[in-house]
Amino acid sequence: MTTSEAAKLLERFRAGEVSQAEVLRAFQGAPLVDLGFAQVDTHRDLRNGFPEVIFGSGKTPAQVAAIAKTVLTRNHRVLITRVNEAQAKLVKRKFKAATHHETARCVFIEKKPLPKRPGIVAIVSAGTSDLAVAEEAAVTAEAMGNNIQRIYDVGVAGLHRLLNRVDDLRKANVLVVVAGMEGALPSVVAGLVSRPVIAVPTSIGYGANFGGLAALLGMLTSCGSGVTVVNIDNGFGAGYAASQINSLAAG
Repeated sequence: MTTSEAAKLLERFRAGEVSQAEVLRAFQGAPLVDLGFAQVDTHRDLRNGFPEVIFGSGKTPAQVAAIAKTVLTRNHRVLITRVNEAQAKLVKRKFKAATHHETARCVFIEKKPLPKRPGIVAIVSAGTSDLAVAEEAAVTAEAMGNNIQRIYDVGVAGLHRLLNRVDDLRKANVLVVVAGMEGALPSVVAGLVSRPVIAVPTSIGYGANFGGLAALLGMLTSCGSGVTVVNIDNGFGAGYAASQINSLAAG
């Protein structure tokens, strides 16, 4: 049950359209389903506004499909991140509504589209090599009902590319800024806008980048105001947080 569905049920009870017993039955359903290999949280949407997201890495294709089926019995949508080809192939075969976002390494299944909330979430990437992480953020935020503006390949090595998109940057309620190498882009963006900036370091870079550690430390020590930082390559976490921020702006 989603938050909106719960609210509608309570409104129907208030109007005398459903009985107290029916309302109690709806809310007394177990908040989890035990699959043996997974405890699926079926009340995540009710508490957090979006169903449990499946992290595909380390799971078999059959496990991913079984968890997705369980989530979809109680919800209208499910997002699966970090999928491999075998997982995506099985999920697409079992669920006709499944869309495989190959660059983002995500699969999204939606039975009933979410209405788009007002406001824009901008996803900004420094380079083309950062697109997998940037697209994970974009697909996540989009799946959660946000309008997305993609602003890609605008790294600081060619600053004019970023300055050419300043108007687009300033239209967003929140910006996810993805960069590898030295991770300078979020600081520059933060100096151009009056909105929250969520910085995402990527593991893209040469030796002393240390698999994204250099970008992470650079972002954590940013001189830009309003910059928060998520973990290395965590496009999903950034997109989710951006959606929550945008929902506050829309509310």
